[in-house]
Parts: sequence; C-alpha cells; structure tokens
Amino acid sequence: MWLISAGFDNLCTMIRIEISLRLPNSPGSLAGVCRLLSDERVNILAITLEVGGQLRLVVDNHVHGAAVLREHHHQVTERDVIVTAVPNSPGALAPTLKLVSDANVNIEYAYGGGSDGAPTATIVLGVEDAQRAAAAAGV
Repeated sequence: MWLISAGFDNLCTMIRIEISLRLPNSPGSLAGVCRLLSDERVNILAITLEVGGQLRLVVDNHVHGAAVLREHHHQVTERDVIVTAVPNSPGALAPTLKLVSDANVNIEYAYGGGSDGAPTATIVLGVEDAQRAAAAAGV
C-alpha cells in the first residue's frame, strides 16, 4: 500500500487494489459474495454494484479476497484505484478532484460515502493509471 498526501491535515490517500466481478441479476447474488468474504474474515472497505451486475470491492486483504472468490468460480479482475479520505463536509471533495483534473487525468468512475456525523468520508477513484495519476496530481 503506497501512502501519499491528500492535501488535508491528518488525512491520507492511498493506492489500493480493487476487486471486480460480474454478478447475475438475481436475488441473493450480492449476499452470497458478501457471505463468502465474511466467512473468510475479509472486510469490505468500499463497495459498489452497478445495474449491469458489475461489482467493485475494496477489501482489507485483496489477495485472500480474490482467491476466495476465484475458488467459488467467480471471474475476478484486479486493478489499482485511488482511495482517499476527505472531510465529511460540503465541498471537501472538490479540491482533490481539481488536483486530478489539473493533472489531465480522467476519472473513469467513482464511489464512496460517509456516515452522518463522521469526520471523514471515503472516496474510491478509478483512473487509467492510479500510480501515475496520484503522482501527477500530487494527491
């Protein structure tokens, strides 16, 4: 895991491995994946499921998480993503996104969130080359 400055005091941005797989559009598909990971003590840190069944996960142990899913016949891909913590307040994400934009890096997708009252929110940014994007953007 490569830690880099996020431009906010005491907050960090890191490059993490995202696990991606396609799920059938049927009841229990997502629950099944979550149960497999839970049974193996793999913690889901961020998750998004798109209408077409594309599931993206950032977990605490991507090597074990991906292996568990493959053992259960899921076709898994992995890629670097930028995971950043930002203050959980209006407009706090904009400066980070401006750094990425100013570095001429396209954000292909993003997901994340925070809880009401929590001091920070977690955002996942999918870009073509996360290492280059993070270095170029200075995040």
